[in-house]
Amino acid sequence: MTQIRIRDAAVFLGVSDDTVRRWIENGTLPSSLDDAGRKVVDGVDLARLAKEHSANPVDPSDMNSSARNRFVGLVTKVTSDVVMSQVELQCGPHRVVSLMSTEAVRDLDLKPGSVAVAVIKSTNVIVEASRSAS
Repeated sequence: MTQIRIRDAAVFLGVSDDTVRRWIENGTLPSSLDDAGRKVVDGVDLARLAKEHSANPVDPSDMNSSARNRFVGLVTKVTSDVVMSQVELQCGPHRVVSLMSTEAVRDLDLKPGSVAVAVIKSTNVIVEASRSAS
């Protein structure tokens, strides 16, 4: 089992250490002790809890799509030249950057503070894990 310390679990869930401790105390999240006697949680249990507590904002586009990776967020920065633009969105805890034509930026009226949806459809997805992961 992958053992995750409470402070790291809190970071992954986007909550405080105290919240994780309360979830452990009320039985929402099982825990155990590691070899050093520190309280830890199982990575599988943490992943389950993260999925149960995830909440995606409502997609304002009201469109059907084959793309399943849709991230609703706020435009935080637009950098444009005559032809191309770089658009940055904050989608929950994730920063998503897209390169597109400046014409598309104008047509979509993208500017900081705009609500937008990053739609990601890719045949290549790279997953990384630390070498010490078990």
